[in-house]
Amino acid sequence: MKGVNLEVAVGAVRLANPVMAASGTFGFGPEYADLVNLSRLGGIAAKGVSPDPWPGNPPPRVWETESGLLNSIGLQNPGVEVFCREDLPFLAAAGTRVVVNVIGHTVDEYCRVVERLEAESAVDAIELNISCPNIKEGGLTFGQDPIHAAEVTAAVRAITRRPLWVKLSPNVAEPERIAEAVATAGADAVTAINTVLGMAIDLKRRRPALGGLSGGLSGPAIKPIALRVVYQVAQAVDIPIVGIGGIRTAEDVAEFLMAGASAVMVGTATFADPTTMERIIDDLPECLERLGVTTPIELIGQALPGRL
Repeated sequence: MKGVNLEVAVGAVRLANPVMAASGTFGFGPEYADLVNLSRLGGIAAKGVSPDPWPGNPPPRVWETESGLLNSIGLQNPGVEVFCREDLPFLAAAGTRVVVNVIGHTVDEYCRVVERLEAESAVDAIELNISCPNIKEGGLTFGQDPIHAAEVTAAVRAITRRPLWVKLSPNVAEPERIAEAVATAGADAVTAINTVLGMAIDLKRRRPALGGLSGGLSGPAIKPIALRVVYQVAQAVDIPIVGIGGIRTAEDVAEFLMAGASAVMVGTATFADPTTMERIIDDLPECLERLGVTTPIELIGQALPGRL
């Protein structure tokens, strides 16, 4: 629509529009390049990168559920050296913002990845994944405890001036406390949420459906949880929030913005329809017009207390 400006910003990172690809659902970009015009996206959060190659969890690794998807991939990846040599050049040429999701079992492992990324100019932001439910050590533990979350955030902050985003877990009683801790430790933004811990049973085998036993639930089923976390965190911290969880439409994006997010990431919906993000971007101007605004920025936080 004429006069609509889709540009937003997550702190110092300016985006052409608020729709980014979520980490773990878009690979490193080439997997979707024949189906999606990557340059139209607000950004791409790459699959998690560890200091050394990780083999991931045993199969089965995915299981479809009612209105969602369980995964137990285990953050399989080739390690940071291979990523920088083989995958980052493609992302650098994609014509959009590049967010690198960083994973590790220990504070030192997170720092090793970030130290290596410091030599790469193509990285627009770092997303610390301290909240994945699919690894047995590290990630989820860091994301469940404010002290540990602050520790890893502060350690990474000390070695990089790049925009630092921290990915929050919904598998805690008070996610806003984790958000406060990482904000104090130097995070520039938080992304919310990661997947919700869940499980399924394979009736034929009479065993847990996933090789890793439990896994992360994503998709439309978790959208109400994600909105609730974004809403709570927005009232606890002053740093930007990137909303994630069950987003399929422009209206979903508007809801997350009103709850306090500055931008969003789309994940599971891409599996069902790789063109989802482009469709959302196409639909956003009309959605904004119906809501009586000319930019997504005008919607940010409108549903928060005292804003109506």
